Amino acid sequence: MTEGAPRVSTIPTGVPFVDALARGLLDRFPDPEALADVTLLLPTRRACRALQEAFLRESAGRALLLPSLLPLGDLDAEELLLSGDERLAEGFEALPPVMPPLTRQLLLTRLILRWAELEVAQDRQGGGGRSSGFEVPSFDQALRLAQGLAEFLDEVETEGLRFEDLSKVVPEAHAEHWQHTLRFLAIVGEALPALQQELGSVGPAERRRRLHELQLERWRGEAPAGAVIAAGSTGSIPSTAALLDCIARLPGGEVVLPGLDRSAEPEVWERVREDPGHPQHNLARLLERLGIEREAVTDWCDPESGASPSHSPPLRAELVELALIPAEAAERWRERIVAIDRERAREALAGVVRLDLPDAGAEASAVALILREALETPGRRAALVTPDRALARRVAAALGRWGIEIDDSAGRPLAATPPAQFLRLTAALAAEGCAPLGLLAALKHPLAAGGQDPAAFRRLVRDLERTALRGPRPAPGFDGLRAALDGWRDGEVARREREAARRALAGRHRRLSAFVSDLERMAAPFLAALDDGEAAGQLDAHLGFAERLAADADGRGADRLWAGEAGEALAGFVAELREALADGAARVEPGRYPAFLEALLAGRVVRPRWNRHPRLAILGPLEARLLQPDVLVLGGLIEGSWPAESEPGPWLSRPMRREFGLPPLERRVGLAAHDLVQALGAGRVYLTRAERVEGTPTVASRWLLRLDALLEALGLPPDSLADPENDWAGWAEALDHPQRAARPLPPPAPTPPLEARPTRLSVTRIETWMRDPYALYADRILGLRPLEAIDADPGAADRGTMIHDALEAFIRAWPERLPDDALEQLLAIGEAAFAPLRARPAVRAFWWPRFERIARWIVETEQARRPALAALFAEVKGELAIGAEGFRLTARADRIERRRDGGLVLIDYKTGQAPTARQMESGLKPQLPLEAALLARGAFPDLPAALPVELAVWRLGGGDPAGEIKAHSGKVDLYAERAWSGLEELVRAFADPGTPYHARPRGGSWLPQYGDYDHLARVKEWSSAGGEAE
Repeated sequence: MTEGAPRVSTIPTGVPFVDALARGLLDRFPDPEALADVTLLLPTRRACRALQEAFLRESAGRALLLPSLLPLGDLDAEELLLSGDERLAEGFEALPPVMPPLTRQLLLTRLILRWAELEVAQDRQGGGGRSSGFEVPSFDQALRLAQGLAEFLDEVETEGLRFEDLSKVVPEAHAEHWQHTLRFLAIVGEALPALQQELGSVGPAERRRRLHELQLERWRGEAPAGAVIAAGSTGSIPSTAALLDCIARLPGGEVVLPGLDRSAEPEVWERVREDPGHPQHNLARLLERLGIEREAVTDWCDPESGASPSHSPPLRAELVELALIPAEAAERWRERIVAIDRERAREALAGVVRLDLPDAGAEASAVALILREALETPGRRAALVTPDRALARRVAAALGRWGIEIDDSAGRPLAATPPAQFLRLTAALAAEGCAPLGLLAALKHPLAAGGQDPAAFRRLVRDLERTALRGPRPAPGFDGLRAALDGWRDGEVARREREAARRALAGRHRRLSAFVSDLERMAAPFLAALDDGEAAGQLDAHLGFAERLAADADGRGADRLWAGEAGEALAGFVAELREALADGAARVEPGRYPAFLEALLAGRVVRPRWNRHPRLAILGPLEARLLQPDVLVLGGLIEGSWPAESEPGPWLSRPMRREFGLPPLERRVGLAAHDLVQALGAGRVYLTRAERVEGTPTVASRWLLRLDALLEALGLPPDSLADPENDWAGWAEALDHPQRAARPLPPPAPTPPLEARPTRLSVTRIETWMRDPYALYADRILGLRPLEAIDADPGAADRGTMIHDALEAFIRAWPERLPDDALEQLLAIGEAAFAPLRARPAVRAFWWPRFERIARWIVETEQARRPALAALFAEVKGELAIGAEGFRLTARADRIERRRDGGLVLIDYKTGQAPTARQMESGLKPQLPLEAALLARGAFPDLPAALPVELAVWRLGGGDPAGEIKAHSGKVDLYAERAWSGLEELVRAFADPGTPYHARPRGGSWLPQYGDYDHLARVKEWSSAGGEAE
């Protein structure tokens, strides 16, 4: 083929690209058959679909034979087979297929692991057995490194570089860890081609390059009969640029550029060519490749023809380009600013609105409002364009309040879909040994049914949670669950006196034990495979477990797990992974299997098959390329998001990339900037950002800062891009607030009848009655008991009970003289008291060493005190009626000592904080004073009615010190009488049926910060409105 002068045209920024392209094609090829002979290459498949819709609009819906539309950035061999001749077909058939991504990732993972093992061995050998800190990564860590390596290889293959060129990078000029990396990359360059040839496949970038080269070879040999037009590409990929160069020189060929700036002065344009972060940089490089000056680039069609609301004034594009002018051309910037009429500039920017919202939630609400408002105008199309997928998900959720269903075209992570989450949770369940949180997360997943009716299965899960999974963690595995169930049964049976209640508990225990056994049978093959370590076997066993657990009463486990778009996408992932693991070489440690699965799922997305809304869309910048709806929202304009951070990755530093010949990372910023400039050409554009994300202040995108500088230079006020007619931020905030301020209800004040009120309380409950009567009401009258936390820390109440039991048994066994082996005897008693904790090894591991220290302190203290004692009493029960109301106060004194002089010492054991003298005197801590009052009134059998001479608290923390004594002897009578008179007053007050059980009636700092029943009492609701004293 004889090459001619390149034919290049452009569609200016501000003119809807696909509409203008369709209009120009219809003008140039009015004959339907001629139009059908045209081959048109566009950047993406979405752009191809958008052009089809544009043809419908421009032709007013009449029937057309459309051109052949091919996505330039995602070509298949079949799509590039344009001429149909046998020679080209043979070339395409000889092309190896693309290596499946997971096969490639696992192949690179093995290379990384083998290299790391050799490096560590050499490091230790060379260092005399000492290591420099270089370690072999785990399999899942190597998988993540392999993903980064695959992206690096794609970049190398895209640029057409060779690994032999790594010799240009001088190892000695870089840090030692980069020298390790260079050695590895050299190995990859040698080994990978042979491995690819053995597998009969290549990387995606290399195959795309070969496809382009084959097509180039064919076109250069013989031009196609019909017209070939490439539109919308900036030629950032070298093989694409070569293809565009060929197309521009074909007899019927033409390249249509998006938004070429033909107004920039030559010296400015020269700076643009040198600045990879500029939006026109790639177009400047492409024109250089095509050998054509900007002045020779023509208009594709008349920019003024077919004007619509989607157009923007030409001056807006000039202003935007001026805002983003290279810093080196600042002098020209000033000159051009002076020449611009301020009023015309204001009019050109009239369709651009900037919104700075307080946080990400407010930004999503405002964007959703803008999209919703667009639907009020018939036929109006609107879209959100953002690289921030979290913002995209929030906006889609916010639109749901109006019943609008919309998909994020960039897809959602496969790992976040319900079936993939189920796989991840079941993997964690097994690998973590049935840890409570992981177990419940898997069993409460909507897909879990365990071969039963889902509702019945969930009832069993909730019952298992209450009986075995609340509180401290059980021992690992299903045996640990059974032990926890046995411990629950034994404890509950001991508290039940009626035989019928005991039989009911036994039946409940049998059902839950059978349920645990069923789960164990389902998981057994998977648990065995995890121990084996072979990844392919682990995967198959895992899938079998997931399907068994997902089965309902009809046995439809696979049908439920793999259903829907997400299930089908996951099935495709699993099939690809099975093929990649077929050689059996991959081995994964049991505890690392969930991370192995996570690493493989990372980066996989599920894209919707079709848009769920005909006029609204959520797009990523790549999907939005060349599209221009009537209303366009550019969201997430913060540094680090748009543009994204330019990170070189783990394989080469910036200087090393430059030496190797890779393009600068700033080129990605330039491409993103070009997308932004094109989008700013829409008739109505909103620029949004959140000032804070997750509480952290953000920095506005550099492009917004450039626009701010432009407005300031033009003398326009900062609010020039505001929308005075629409308070989007205010409306977004008002969405979640009622029109009238809600008046909080007063604090609860229940007044149950006298017969429902408690007439018997222990001294330990009097403090609650005084401080928070509502808590006593919820506990003793409503019968509500707080659930323990899941996987809770060792409970103070449980450990306190066991220490009390051990000390009681020790004192009863030796009430007078201690044995010679007192410490050994106390530890043996402690072993028996702590026996129930065998099912809770975490609690025992934490508290048994503390008890050993407490035991030594107790024995030393007993040896010092016993000679002065005449008698010693442990866990003494007492009870006494108060007043004429029939109320009875009960107590159980931990320890009462009778000295040889006849004085009584009342002792309370505490594993937590001890009460202060001030708290006892004020009545805030009435337990010990009330026990003293009971003792003075003869409420304890076998003990004389006498006021104790001393109140003492033995604080048994098990730390350093293991124990300490807080004694109070000066005001015992005052403490006792104040506590008793206060209790009498309390009893009389609540004997009145009109006395309510207030929630936190006194307020103040003496109340605990959180109460078990505060949520039922709505404390936060009424206390924030001034209903509680601070």
